[in-house]
Amino acid sequence: MRLQDQVAIITGAGQGIGKGIATRFASEGAKVVVVDLNYDNCAAVQSEIEAMGMNAIAIKCDVSKRAEVEDMVEEVVRVFGTVDILINNAGITRDGWFMKMTDDQYDAVLNVNLKSMVLCAQSVLKYMIPQQSGKIINMASIIGEMGNAGQTNYAVAKAGVIGLTKTLAKEFASKQINVNAVSPGFIDTEMTLKIPEKMREDILKTIPLGRSGKPLDIANACLFLASSEADYITGQVLRLNGGTLV
Repeated sequence: MRLQDQVAIITGAGQGIGKGIATRFASEGAKVVVVDLNYDNCAAVQSEIEAMGMNAIAIKCDVSKRAEVEDMVEEVVRVFGTVDILINNAGITRDGWFMKMTDDQYDAVLNVNLKSMVLCAQSVLKYMIPQQSGKIINMASIIGEMGNAGQTNYAVAKAGVIGLTKTLAKEFASKQINVNAVSPGFIDTEMTLKIPEKMREDILKTIPLGRSGKPLDIANACLFLASSEADYITGQVLRLNGGTLV
């Protein structure tokens, strides 16, 4: 029970990687806050965690909007008394070739994939700083490290996540707050399962381990970084990509 009674906010937790993190954290004793724009998905994950005999609440929130984020964090503190862990996981894609990419495509991805992390971090740090403890883990991506044709907006956002992570780590280390990022490669989620089979096969050929990752692979990495075992780790980017980028 490495996270016994720790209060963990997980954004984008209604499905995929976020759901995997939420259920994994609950299995280690965390009080989990399931945050997603889709409340039905939130509630389903909450029910799954409660069926495990653990504590969870579901909150619908557009994490790209400051007022909603601040209300969400205030509700968490009202229910659980504090915030110990923030997993900035919410993300979307709006792919398109660079010369045809619209402002709406670009802004939507930057707002959800990067700006939301700023808003959530600012809101939880108001509580982490006085208690002189906290763990923030940001979801980066292999795309932010190596780029990808047709994903300029996504690559820019995820590269920004890495810069944000390293900067916050330096700013808040003196407050005993650890800020790290995980950088997944090709992971089986609802999003990637929609990719045509031939394209999936081509992607798998680029992965030295010969398989795609699972949400549990990412959840286990986040669990380590959120636990006391990683108290001396901050400002780092943990790659989970099967050897694609080393």
